[in-house]
Amino acid sequence: MPYVETSIAIVAPARSVYELAKEQERFPQFMPDVESVTVVERLPGRVLTRWKTLVEEAPIEWIEEDRFDDDALRIDYKLLEGDLDTFEGAWTFTQNGTATHVVLGVEYDFGVPTLAELIGPTLQKKVRENSEMMLAALKAEAEK
Repeated sequence: MPYVETSIAIVAPARSVYELAKEQERFPQFMPDVESVTVVERLPGRVLTRWKTLVEEAPIEWIEEDRFDDDALRIDYKLLEGDLDTFEGAWTFTQNGTATHVVLGVEYDFGVPTLAELIGPTLQKKVRENSEMMLAALKAEAEK
């Protein structure tokens, strides 16, 4: 299955950046391709959210489960249902001096094997661009 990993340095404490990333319902306020994130259910250590995003002006919707490891500053997410077959990975937040090193890993499968064969590199590029956009938006919000 394809996997994309992106990272960024954010000049802010790791705990603050992690807590901001946990507030996914705020993402549409500062992430341009995220139309909405609605909390479906909030439980200790995890949350279920409904996402609506745009990729190349095409709407994509899904419900995901996010598990929070507050000690390790890690968010593991996994698609439960939606427009993709597989969409899962993790956010990690590591303090490095005055900056936080954030890594976003994404494993994905659009569920259409012939589509993946034909435009696999383009899909990977779009997933990478979307991940980089999310990290850049998180950086801008955390550093303001």
